[in-house]
Amino acid sequence: MATDHFSAAGKSLNKRLAEKGLRTTSQRQHVYEVLLSQRDHPSAEEVFMRAKQSKPEISMATVYNSLDALVKCGVVRQVNVDRGATLFCSNMSEHVHFSCDDCGKVFDISLKDSPQVPEVDVPSEFQVRKIDIALHGRCTGKCNDCGQKETIA
Repeated sequence: MATDHFSAAGKSLNKRLAEKGLRTTSQRQHVYEVLLSQRDHPSAEEVFMRAKQSKPEISMATVYNSLDALVKCGVVRQVNVDRGATLFCSNMSEHVHFSCDDCGKVFDISLKDSPQVPEVDVPSEFQVRKIDIALHGRCTGKCNDCGQKETIA
């Protein structure tokens, strides 16, 4: 996984960790690279299984601690959809999440590409720091699982 992309991301990660007073460790770097390698929304258990493939000695506790550090330093965000497991997203641009009710996959949707998202009047006494919106529906045509199903009338 040692490519220029990961090298640049590693330097940014090191800086962000240092800003929060956290140490850079090979385990944190590895977990971050695992998240960057696939732009999906894995659970901690899925991150653990992926990380273990190339770093067999890594423990589940280390993955949890690494994910916590990555969230704290702002390079990864937690995604909570319904009552399922917490998922992790390495896309730090402002976006919303679309959760498919049929297959359970979660997709990133740019705010500007989503005209169905209602405008929100935020009272002047509130200051928005981040947006956390989850849309729910069916990902017809977005994945092989749901794209092949017939719509129920």
